[in-house]
Amino acid sequence: MPRLRRVPPEEVSDPVVRFFHDRLLSPDGTGTATGSPGDWWTVFALDPKIFRHCVKGFQIYRESRLDPVLRELGQTRAGWARQSQFVYSQHCKQLRALGVPEEKVAAVASWQVSDRFGELERAVLAYTDGLVLDGGRVHDEVFAVLRAHLPDEQILELTYIVCLYEMHATMARALRLEFDDRPDPIIEVPAPEGYGTRDIADEVTVRRE
Repeated sequence: MPRLRRVPPEEVSDPVVRFFHDRLLSPDGTGTATGSPGDWWTVFALDPKIFRHCVKGFQIYRESRLDPVLRELGQTRAGWARQSQFVYSQHCKQLRALGVPEEKVAAVASWQVSDRFGELERAVLAYTDGLVLDGGRVHDEVFAVLRAHLPDEQILELTYIVCLYEMHATMARALRLEFDDRPDPIIEVPAPEGYGTRDIADEVTVRRE
């Protein structure tokens, strides 16, 4: 379950929230056409000001002059790098909708050793890793390839979009929204029965000697 309360349809009064609820969610307020639970929309409806700010960000990137495939490569990789199953899954779907072959979509996760990407696409993926994994530390050689292919305005758009989706990936994980509503995979693996007793400790000591 998400960690915050979901706003039911009958409590939605803000017109912008209502607009998106009516168009994206099933009549009972749960589920979307992409197969996600839809609880991002119902949880963020808790604060219409934040909701409006988020959807305005979505609108800005939709109006970007950047090649949509490059944009989606950055968003998909941001989801993978930030370990958000929701962001990664949704933008894999968007890459397919843009006609990107299945093998290339799958290769985003291991782009460093893939021959599926051209020079600019590799630079976009490397730039995304620099933004998400290295906190904005981007090598000059990576940036030089971006500048050789893209005008400054589009590099700024790419930077904004990738960082926007790193933020959404982080929030989805923290609040356990959509496909990020899952147990943390890092848990202690139980030791064999009897481990830690005096006999086991003595046996380890004998073996070392």
